[in-house]
Amino acid sequence: MAIQLPSVHEVLYDPSMEELRDQYGLNALTEAIRTIQDSQRVSVKSKTMMSTPTPQDYVSLVSSWLASNRSGGYRRVFNLTGIVLHSNLGRAPISPAAIEKVSAIVSNPSTLEFNRQTGKRGHRDDVVKERLCHLIGCESATFVNNNAAALLLVVNTFAKGKSAIVSRSELIEIGGSFRLPEIIESSGCKLVEVGTTNRTHLRDYANAISSNVGLILKVHQSNFRIEGFTNEVDTPSLAELAQQSNLPLAVDLGSGALTNLDQFGLPNEPQPQDVLKQGADLVTFSGDKLLGGPQAGIVVGSKKYVDELNRNPLKRALRLDKLTLGLLDQTLKTYENPDDINKQIPLYRTLSTPTRQLKHRANMVQSRLAELLPEHDVTIEASKCQLGSGSLPEQSLNSICVSISASTESPLMGLSERLRALSIPIISRIHKGAIKLDMLTAEDLDQLLETLGELN
Repeated sequence: MAIQLPSVHEVLYDPSMEELRDQYGLNALTEAIRTIQDSQRVSVKSKTMMSTPTPQDYVSLVSSWLASNRSGGYRRVFNLTGIVLHSNLGRAPISPAAIEKVSAIVSNPSTLEFNRQTGKRGHRDDVVKERLCHLIGCESATFVNNNAAALLLVVNTFAKGKSAIVSRSELIEIGGSFRLPEIIESSGCKLVEVGTTNRTHLRDYANAISSNVGLILKVHQSNFRIEGFTNEVDTPSLAELAQQSNLPLAVDLGSGALTNLDQFGLPNEPQPQDVLKQGADLVTFSGDKLLGGPQAGIVVGSKKYVDELNRNPLKRALRLDKLTLGLLDQTLKTYENPDDINKQIPLYRTLSTPTRQLKHRANMVQSRLAELLPEHDVTIEASKCQLGSGSLPEQSLNSICVSISASTESPLMGLSERLRALSIPIISRIHKGAIKLDMLTAEDLDQLLETLGELN
């Protein structure tokens, strides 16, 4: 009897393929089936295929092909790397409660740019601007899609065709090899570097001021430190110089904490409201770092200067969408009740995890892995976590990790790949000949243990 392969459509829409359809989509799945069947036709022709395959027989073949040839789309992962705000893993998690509240708004027509009181067009930033201004006491605020965009907008608005003064000690490189000088110069502005790598004085800024200067920029050294024989000019001194020179002073904070970090055993980062009180005209910071919200670039400060930012055509190109604005609004609302911050914002809930809970997680994970991986040595040890994403690079958080050791590096690399191939990929780190699974970010313990069971 001749072997007849099932049709692509028959395999594609078989119930056994439902999970793969959801994960990869129809186009990738169709390509996988056709590729596999091309190979099978060769086997049929050479008479090495002994029986007609059913649609169900294709599940493992298609799954393997897709795993090797397609990304599989965006996936939830367990971030057990020991880096809490991991840039490659989405930085700050968003509160499920915030997502639930926003979903009803963004899935229907909303008052995004509509003023209910007047019945006329409104501005999409008004809701979050009003909330943030009340929260930190600033005159005005505006919002774009990330902090690099916020900085680009500020420099382009006030120094396009002119110059911006920046200390050499603050010309940082951020994630993805994006460098501050390149961002500034792409705005149409000439960068004027003052001072040296380790020491910059107020006179350096003063000597650089001319009629062609449009902006003084100070960048908070959030992702590195220079120690030893150093000097930098503080914000109050720069603010006085900027005022005397009739120039705006912008301060890029980067991380942008809105709460004191000493409660987590960390040194406090400058807060936007404090920098404004020191005389800065504009302050820029991120939404998805220490704020604990969605990706956004936030600019707060003088109404006069923020109004100029909003008149810049770039603002429309860089503006936030309705989903991000809704999530940012819900995140900022949480800050209005300080008692809710540690409970409702996932970042701060993570940082508040008690040691006894970390030990419980470690014991459960160690016990499960010891059963599943008898050929490995699975132990519990103290560890250090980093906040990540350029936040407090020199400071670490005490944590506990589960360590998986083997006699050679090869089995560890293979195990690391197996962990990444699980239904919910587990992202770990390899350090000193062992895989480390950090427990500070292992909040969903039941789901983690269930996922680890797939190693069996």
